[in-house]
Order: sequence, then structure tokens, then C-alpha cells
Amino acid sequence: MKETKEMDGGYAMKDAPANFIGGEWQTEPETMAAVNPATGEIIAQLPRSSRETAQRAVAAAKTAAPAWADMPVFKRAAICVAIASAIDAAQEKIARILSAEQGKVLAEAIGEVGKAADGFRLASELVKQLGGQTLPAEDPTKLVMTIRQPRGVYGVITPWNFPVNIPVEYLAPGIATGNTIVWVPAPSTSLVACALMEAIDSAGLPAGVINLVIGEGATAGDAVVVHPDVAAIGFTGSAATGRKIAERGAGKPLLLELGGNGPVIVFEDADLDAAAAAAAGGAFFNAGQVCAATGRVLAHQSIAESLCEKLVAHAQKHVLGDPFHQGTSMGPLNNANVAAKVKEHVDDAIAQGAKVLYGGKPRPDLGSGLFFEPTIIAGVTREMRINREETFGPIVPVLAFKDEAEALDLALDSEYGLSVGVFTADVARGVSVAKAIPAGIVNVNAGSTWWEIHLPFGGGTGTKSGIGRLGGVHTMEAMTELKMITVTIDRKAGVA
Repeated sequence: MKETKEMDGGYAMKDAPANFIGGEWQTEPETMAAVNPATGEIIAQLPRSSRETAQRAVAAAKTAAPAWADMPVFKRAAICVAIASAIDAAQEKIARILSAEQGKVLAEAIGEVGKAADGFRLASELVKQLGGQTLPAEDPTKLVMTIRQPRGVYGVITPWNFPVNIPVEYLAPGIATGNTIVWVPAPSTSLVACALMEAIDSAGLPAGVINLVIGEGATAGDAVVVHPDVAAIGFTGSAATGRKIAERGAGKPLLLELGGNGPVIVFEDADLDAAAAAAAGGAFFNAGQVCAATGRVLAHQSIAESLCEKLVAHAQKHVLGDPFHQGTSMGPLNNANVAAKVKEHVDDAIAQGAKVLYGGKPRPDLGSGLFFEPTIIAGVTREMRINREETFGPIVPVLAFKDEAEALDLALDSEYGLSVGVFTADVARGVSVAKAIPAGIVNVNAGSTWWEIHLPFGGGTGTKSGIGRLGGVHTMEAMTELKMITVTIDRKAGVA
């Protein structure tokens, strides 16, 4: 592979990528390559941080925690606004690094960076409204109130599919509520983490409030999870890794947003154009590398063929290629492990009798071996891996059902419970189905990917899709401790 200092149409960092600890950029003796998934080229050398480096970051966050927690909330909110402005100013730079390192098309990358700035603005407003309550008591001498306090040092471990937006979903509410943070991004998208950290630092955030540690999860991430001075953990990623984090961080408050395999259920009375557009959009956005993506389509047998035709028409519109090229609508998959799994799922479905209506193949002729065609597969059955597992690629598996009972049975036959779409003209049926499915989100007459940053996002109880809720005030509540305080106000009663 050719080594290059500057990416195609991109932007070189001011300095070599480094960790950001205690307000200072710090290099690491060992490094690892940042690779452009579209070309296979090395675009930078990143720190491969040791456990000791992660421990230094925790110490820096612990040192900064008391002063940051004591800072008036309006000052913390003002810093969040300044960070949002700094991200806006660096939007194109960050987006170009994001496209080159993650593989998503530039337009999607620009939109992601814009949403990250919005996340800090939202946090600045919501934190000023985050308060406690006064509560009644049987004892007339007691004034009872609740307040919310920061948990302290928060460990945040984030994935590669949305490496700007998802970190901000933790960082913005975390610092707004007075926590300090040690952030370990996914190794394959740590260059853009440096770019985001540069923007955050330029806004005047005090040293040690956010500390960036680049390295492998089993080393740097684990050191943060098990550290006794880390009060709580936030993680977005796979269900398997989330389980390991829950085990290693046992006893700490956990905020885990994990995988999904959400169905889009299309009944016979649905608007098929709307259903096809939503299902295809949810499957092909970011090349299908979305936890809430259209994992599978459950279609009533009377409309399954027509729906498949419409899905194929959407797939045919997509242009694969260089994320920086005008006209490209889908870039590569991010890494070889994901590409291998996507192919395995398609091959397994074909071997068991499913029919590929469109796509179904890798496209190594486009640059790297990580491009995969947008794919529609009919005749899928419940035993196939593509139905049972999270594929994380641009694939739409279609299963037919005969009635509502079978549709629910197929929907419930999953270990995941993140996000679901239901299309029907019968609103009562839509609500009934929504209540019956143990997912964190069910969108009636919208796709599984519909969400906004102030709304609750997370997995259903008893599923492999996570614990807790991200989004706006819900994240703030998770990242703070609810404390009850009582004051005895009757002088005659004395002090309790």
C-alpha cells in the first residue's frame, strides 16, 4: 500500500495524530495505520496507546473533575455553544477526513458533522432546564428535594460507523452536566476523532475535561472500563463487545447502545411507494452500516412481489464509487471483517434457496475489496443467517408472511430489539403491533432509521440491543446521579 500524507481531496492534520490528555497532544511510541477503505491507502499513522496511557488520561480527567463540576451550568452551556461554532467552522475539514477514513460519501459526511454541532447546541439548552423536584413527605418537618449531580469521570467508547455523531451523543450531554470524559474511539476512525478533538479544544474547553485516547479496545478501552476512578461507562457498538464491557465494568452504571436487526413490516394495505423508499433508504444509507438499518423486510404475501420490484428500482439508482466523486451515492464498507460477513450472509441465503433480485456481489474493480453492491434478496426464510444476525451492509432480505399473527411471530423471532418500522393504513393495527414488539423504537409508517437527536434511542428490555437511552435529556439523566436531600425545618423538632 502506498503511504500518503494527504487524502484525495482531503485535508492534512496540523500535526501528526496524537492522544489528547490533560489539554496536551501527546504521541505514543507504538503506532497503527489509518487506512482509506475506498483505496486501501495508508493516510496516517495513529497512536497505539498502552494501558498506562489510558490510565494517565483517567488521572487527568479525575484532576479536572471537581472544578468542572463546580462550574456554573450557564458557563458550561456557553462552552458547548462555542464548541458547536468551532465544529461548524471546521465542518468541511472534518467531513473530508471522515469520508476518507470511514468511506461514506462526502455529502453524508458533511451532514454528520453538522448534526454533531447541533448536538452541542442541544446540550447547551437542555442542561439549563435539567433540574430536580420538591417532593411531599408524611413528616411535616421535612423539606424533600432532589438534585442531579455529575457521576464524575465517564468512560466513553465509540464505533466507526458514525465516528463524529455518536461520540457527540455522549460528549455533549456528558460535559454539559459536569462530567469529565476519557474517550476511546474505534481504531479505524481515530483520525477523524483527532480532527473533532482539535475543534473541541479550540473552543476553550478546560484541560482534562475531555481526554482522547487512541488505541485498541482490548488494551486502551479495557483499561478505561476497569479503572476504579472511572465512575460510569458509555458504549456504542456490537452486542458481543457490549457484553464484555458489561462484564468488565460490573457494578458501574452502563449506557450501552448495541446492535440491531430491525424488521420493516409491510402490510397489504400499506403505501408501497413510501414503504419501499423507507426500507431501501434504511438499508443503503452509509452502505447499510447503521445499527437501526433495515435488517429485513417482512412483506404480506399479496404485495411481496410488487414491493420487491420497487426495492429493486431503488437499488438500481445507487452509484458505487469514490466517496469524493460527484454522483457517488454509496461508498465502500469500512473494513474487511464487515465485508466478509456481508458476503457470507448473502452466500448462505443463496445456498439455502433465496433468490438475488439485484446486486449480491463485491466490486473489487472499484478500488479496494470493500465495495459491495446494493442488494435485494427474495425468498428469505427465518433460518438464514441474513434474517437472524445483524448483517451491517447494503442488503435487503425479504420474507413473506400470510397474516398479522405470522408477521408478529417473525418480528419477535430475534435476539435484537432496537428499531422497527411498520407500514399500514390501519393506524390501530400499527399501534397494536408497535406495542407488541419489544423494541426501543417502533415507527409506524416510517422506516426503522427515523430518529432525531433529542428523542430516546436504545434497545428493548431483554434483547441484545443495549441498556438505557441516548438522546437529549435522556442521556443527561443517564449521565447524572439523582440525589435526594432533606432539610428539617421545624426548629422544635430539632435536627433529624
